[in-house]
Amino acid sequence: MFRLRYFVLALAVTLPLARTSQAQEKKVEPAAGKWDKEFAAMEAKDKQAPPSKQGIVFVGSSSIRMWDLKESFPDLPAINRGFGGSQLSDSVEHFDRLVLPHQPRIVVLYAGDNDLAGGKKTPEQVTADFAAFQKKLRAALPECKLIFIGVKPSVARAKLLDKQRETNGLVRKSCEADKLSTFLDVEKPMQSADGQVRPDIFLKDGLHLNDAGYKIWNELLLPLLR
Repeated sequence: MFRLRYFVLALAVTLPLARTSQAQEKKVEPAAGKWDKEFAAMEAKDKQAPPSKQGIVFVGSSSIRMWDLKESFPDLPAINRGFGGSQLSDSVEHFDRLVLPHQPRIVVLYAGDNDLAGGKKTPEQVTADFAAFQKKLRAALPECKLIFIGVKPSVARAKLLDKQRETNGLVRKSCEADKLSTFLDVEKPMQSADGQVRPDIFLKDGLHLNDAGYKIWNELLLPLLR
């Protein structure tokens, strides 16, 4: 009888604790993504001032994020969805959140720079990520034009030039196989007459473009956007 009472008492104590533990487990939320706050800020701006559909979405790494599109293309409906430190695969992963809501007529994509610099991705892998982005775009927006800005040469990453060129060659072929995709080569315009990358078009870090650098990109890109 004593054992039975002890068992009932133990059960009465254990069950509430188990329920409490289960309730606590249910409250645990998954860890936030790396760019969730940044994306949420973009979405909050969109709610306050919704951008027009059928515009031009710029997406990719910090070279996109730091681009002052209003100054560069004041008469075009350009939307900046760049997120610093990202790789091409990140633009693929977050496509539905960054690109799809705007139903753009043109997407301008720049990525691949960080992928090669990280040392873990080959030109073939970067090209495969581009193909994945291309496929996702075609499935969701079959009439949307895609402009890929070639991986840029830079002072800070001069050692990667051969890999950058290989990547650009492969991505160019992917673009040529799709009538709505365009590869924009920026290497030669960013070089001096002797074939060396111009240090005067970069910020002090030798990696990110300054106003003079973006001016080159603006002039190359504008005819394609019009």
